[in-house]
Amino acid sequence: MSFKWIHKSYTAGELEKRLENQPQTIVVDLLPPDHYEGRHIPGARNACVFQVSFLKELAAAAPDKEALVVVYGASERSQDAAVALDKMERAGYQQIAFLQGGLAAWHEKGYALEGEATDQVVDRQTQVTLPDGHYSVDTKASRVEWAGRNPNTRHVGTVDITAGMLDLDAGKMTGEVEIDMNSIRNTNLEGDDSKPILEEHLRSDDFFFTQLFPKAVFSFKQAERIEPGWITAPNYHIKGVLNLRGVSADLEFDATVVLLDDHSLVLEAHFDIDRTRWNVIYGSARFFEHLGMHVVFDLLSFQIRLVANH
Repeated sequence: MSFKWIHKSYTAGELEKRLENQPQTIVVDLLPPDHYEGRHIPGARNACVFQVSFLKELAAAAPDKEALVVVYGASERSQDAAVALDKMERAGYQQIAFLQGGLAAWHEKGYALEGEATDQVVDRQTQVTLPDGHYSVDTKASRVEWAGRNPNTRHVGTVDITAGMLDLDAGKMTGEVEIDMNSIRNTNLEGDDSKPILEEHLRSDDFFFTQLFPKAVFSFKQAERIEPGWITAPNYHIKGVLNLRGVSADLEFDATVVLLDDHSLVLEAHFDIDRTRWNVIYGSARFFEHLGMHVVFDLLSFQIRLVANH
């Protein structure tokens, strides 16, 4: 049996009128349960399209695949309804429709909402908004991971953040983070006799010379939001100065910054640096010849996670 798929759409006014005349119409809210509990169209059922179990939730909300099912997502921009319609079509639903403009369009028309927080329509989970103030870095929750390479292999490890603070003023960020260079560790050679040898080498004057320079410091000089500030993409461009091995040099990178429910700030960044700018020149063919097995690539990769409490 072949079906004719119906991807009908309703404006907010048309759906409101249909629900008034045919209140048995199945309407499904596609957003997460906590959002649904806060505000939804009266009588709507919930099946979160972001869940792996979406089709099971939908089957509970709309068990009759021959009945008309009207779904809605967040807004005109959000792709939640489009994704749901594709999934429903493949699952065999015969009459599927969507609300044009989603819940935002319904709210803009002033139609009634049900839920525990119907007046809270500001979305804090799409674009970053950071409250001004002083943030202290949580050194236990924060992490710096590094990766270095040579022609034959790749070594990875960690180094500890010992202190840090960030200040936000009108969306701009300044601050400072301190790193204990003596804490440098390798993690890919666990159980290998070469692990302590590599770590000692990294602490020696060949690399970071931690006896004379036990601390590295990154100072945030300018950090501004990258518009429109999506929370899943790089949303801050950071300019600063890294003092490493006694050398201070400019460093710029993009970071993704988000605000958690407890108002702590999380900054994630992934970038490479040319270590030779900080006089870490061991194994670099730009400075030495006939290196043989001692070749080390110039670029170091870093993955940074800063957690700071307001």
